[in-house]
Amino acid sequence: MQGQREKAQNVVIVGGGFGGLYTALALAQRKNHPPVLLIEPSDRFLFLPLLYELLSGELRGWEIAPRYDGLLAGRGLAWLQDRVERIDADRQQLHTAAGRTLTYGRLVIATGAQSNTFAVPGADRHSLGFRSLADVERLQGLVSELKRLRKPLQRIAVVGAGPTGVELACKLADMAEGSAVIELIEQGPTLLPQARAFNREQAGLALQRRDVRLRTHTQVEAVEAETITLRCHPEGDSTAHSETLAVRAVVWTAGLSFRAPRIDPAPACDSRGRLRCGPDLRLEGHGNLFVVGDLAAPMDPGATAGDTPGAASPASAQVAFQQASVLATNLIRSLRGEPLEPFQWNDLGEMMSLGVGEASLTAAGVTLAGPAAYQLRRLAYLARLPGRPHQLRVAAGWLADWRP
Repeated sequence: MQGQREKAQNVVIVGGGFGGLYTALALAQRKNHPPVLLIEPSDRFLFLPLLYELLSGELRGWEIAPRYDGLLAGRGLAWLQDRVERIDADRQQLHTAAGRTLTYGRLVIATGAQSNTFAVPGADRHSLGFRSLADVERLQGLVSELKRLRKPLQRIAVVGAGPTGVELACKLADMAEGSAVIELIEQGPTLLPQARAFNREQAGLALQRRDVRLRTHTQVEAVEAETITLRCHPEGDSTAHSETLAVRAVVWTAGLSFRAPRIDPAPACDSRGRLRCGPDLRLEGHGNLFVVGDLAAPMDPGATAGDTPGAASPASAQVAFQQASVLATNLIRSLRGEPLEPFQWNDLGEMMSLGVGEASLTAAGVTLAGPAAYQLRRLAYLARLPGRPHQLRVAAGWLADWRP
């Protein structure tokens, strides 16, 4: 009886990204927290907002990709290196790729997002992503080769002029040092359509200074091993024409897809595949399941039945940070049978890396660009790295590297 009661009071978190890991860390800070198990197939957490600095060599791998065993040690949290393949919500069990069957009291689904190539022919096979350490290593090797060869018209195409595409294009241009042409391809009419006006302006200037070729109103029709075919729609012109460019690489940053492990019975999803949940982050129709991070489509407090879930909060690390604290509280309250709190997103501003040693930010009425913004951005993310011990180790490393 004691074992069954203990199992009914445990929390299992599926996925160790921002939402999953930070929910686990928030639970660890609660006094007398329930048993917590984090299930994540990777051995390292990846702090994605600083992945650009790892690419350019401004930061080191251990700083933005610490191991889970080190992050969770001494916190009363367990980590299982495995992948969840199916969730049986009626029996409160989950099944993993390694053949394990585990029982949970409360389950958090935090499997995040993946790149979406929108079925463009060849894009899955011939384009690179920018969401993993392996992606960073491939791009670093590519840039090193381009700088060594120094052939004319070596070209890297970056697809998507959202935050990832713009930040990546600036870093690649600085790293290439004139050895490659960087093409930034955007289907819409402008770069960074959801960004603050100041950051959008600074991003445009940063791209111009680096001679990054921004192509708007341009769709990708196909990607091959050494070419990319574009469909160009000139602004104000009803005609369109196709163009094929020779490329050394295509980096795809244009969109995200959302896919949770199989859940029985099947939950409700929004039009993008995200899991619909209430303002308290509890999955619709599943009282013991919660969702956090990119995969969550929460109904905002005060919204009506016809409103779009998650419309007021973007799929970003900032949202996942804030959701984690609320979710930790709600998990404990749920186990106790207490009322749950609604999540309300507080927009804290926007920061962007715009090349080596440069950034742009807007926050709390402050707008700043250049090296000073770069340092403030680094300090802001230092405070958000997972766990105080890791923050202190990274800060000590930065101080050791500092030269007055």
